[in-house]
Amino acid sequence: MMNDYAAYLTVAQQAARDAGAFLKQRFGCIQQVDESLAHDVKLRLDKEAQMLITRHLLAAFPESSVLGEEGNSGRQDAEFLWIVDPIDGTVNYFYGIPIFCVSIALQHRGRLVMGCVYDPMQQECFSAIAGGAALLNGMPITVSARSRMAEAIVFIGHGTHDGSGEVGIRRFAHISRQVRKIRILGSAALTLCYIAAGRFDAYVEGRICLWDFAAARVILETAGGSLEFEPQEEDAARGAIIAWNGRLPLHEALKLDSNA
Repeated sequence: MMNDYAAYLTVAQQAARDAGAFLKQRFGCIQQVDESLAHDVKLRLDKEAQMLITRHLLAAFPESSVLGEEGNSGRQDAEFLWIVDPIDGTVNYFYGIPIFCVSIALQHRGRLVMGCVYDPMQQECFSAIAGGAALLNGMPITVSARSRMAEAIVFIGHGTHDGSGEVGIRRFAHISRQVRKIRILGSAALTLCYIAAGRFDAYVEGRICLWDFAAARVILETAGGSLEFEPQEEDAARGAIIAWNGRLPLHEALKLDSNA
């Protein structure tokens, strides 16, 4: 089955690298803002990068379709669906912080089967085909063996726009007392890949979109990690996420004292 998706991964990696080169070349330049939100920003470059990726994917696989942060393309009844985030970490990119990536996943008949995440600034390409090995620049990676929260490095989203800001901030404070360090990269896909590579140990976020984590989910789970996504009732593509190395007692650690 892995061989069935190898050609798709090859194309995804080339599309991600080309989009990454496109973004790296323009990094640090003044960017045109299409939309400025309270806690986010949409750049014209997001759309241009997604168009570049879409051209690659549909040229190679014209019967597939693309679901992306910047819109959809291709046949909507296709059994192969690409899920694309052209710049995961747009705010970082806009502010000149070199922590962002290109994320491309493949879904076949409703099942995530392949993921590719490329960080052009570090020239790191994370990839996996479900059932195979998780790779970083072609070399196998695996989650950490850490099993104690006191040893863990954790990403905790604290609810700037998840509809539960107070709970999110309480959760942030609650977990920060239990772990070695809290780190917030500003890129969900890279965070999950860092867990897959054993650099981080867990990630908790109250609001995230499918294209933010689809590719990295395949990589993380293939590397031995675990991810749970709870979609919103009104939008199945958005919801809450917890992800970890599969060893930490994360559910127990997340329990908040109702009197706190």
